[in-house]
Amino acid sequence: MRPGDRIFQNLTTGAGIFVVGLIGLIGLFLLIQAIPALQANKAGFLTNHGWSTSDPANMSFGILDLLEVTVATSLVALVIAMPISLGIALFLTQYAPPRLARPFAYVIDLLAAVPSIIFGLWGILVFAPAIEPFTQWINETFSWFPLLAPGNVAPSVRGTIFTAGIVLAVMILPIITSLSREVFERTPTPHIEGALALGATRWEVIRTTVLPFGKAGYVGASMLGLGRALGETIALAVILLIPQGKNFDWSLFDGGATFASKIAANYSEFNNEVSAGAYIAAGLVLFVLTFVVNFAARSIIGDKKGD
Repeated sequence: MRPGDRIFQNLTTGAGIFVVGLIGLIGLFLLIQAIPALQANKAGFLTNHGWSTSDPANMSFGILDLLEVTVATSLVALVIAMPISLGIALFLTQYAPPRLARPFAYVIDLLAAVPSIIFGLWGILVFAPAIEPFTQWINETFSWFPLLAPGNVAPSVRGTIFTAGIVLAVMILPIITSLSREVFERTPTPHIEGALALGATRWEVIRTTVLPFGKAGYVGASMLGLGRALGETIALAVILLIPQGKNFDWSLFDGGATFASKIAANYSEFNNEVSAGAYIAAGLVLFVLTFVVNFAARSIIGDKKGD
């Protein structure tokens, strides 16, 4: 091996080890800072719904509600954003003429750079009032279905997981669309031309060549969007209403707080190390949750590539 190759190999290996070590140190820091609060906690951290940390000598907090609301809002956003992103990416790469596809793609890429506070203010001041009649109709008509039952912030239907999930879907849609478009554009041209030469229609070409080639990238883009949704802070803090004395009951018309929005909304308690440790413990759970999502995404992508 040449000296230059050896030096480059050592540098890249060192960079990889440094990144892994840095992530491990972050996790260790969170754990160390969270231990005093967990020791002072008088409730089950993983099973309790309540959150009371204002008195460091009498703290009782749990992350069950935060976990459920975080997962619920992210899943709603993902269910909405994934098919729409897939349709837009396929349209831009397979149907739209170049003079339309390029500016349209630029606009989508720019949407990914819009600050989350803008989405939050738009969601609660413009979007939520606009869809309130429709949301109210859904809530009243399908109230027999548990997911659409009246929530813990009723009669309000604005600051709910339903509204927050749609706004969050708008936020992650540009990420999934842009990455999926890049993957679909790299479908080998001989594969497409071969399918067309055999008499395949445009949809058959997409189904037999484009989607099989790009499905791993599409899943990876969706998981990246899910990671953005799990960690979204300000937009959800602006939109979601906090119920008083009522727990999350798996209705889309419930309010609540996610891990990130809870931490952001209560920064005034960080002047005490023990109280701050409770929020650090919640951040540690979110840290682990993102690792689980990334691990699942890597497993799914590996399976897709092996097909």
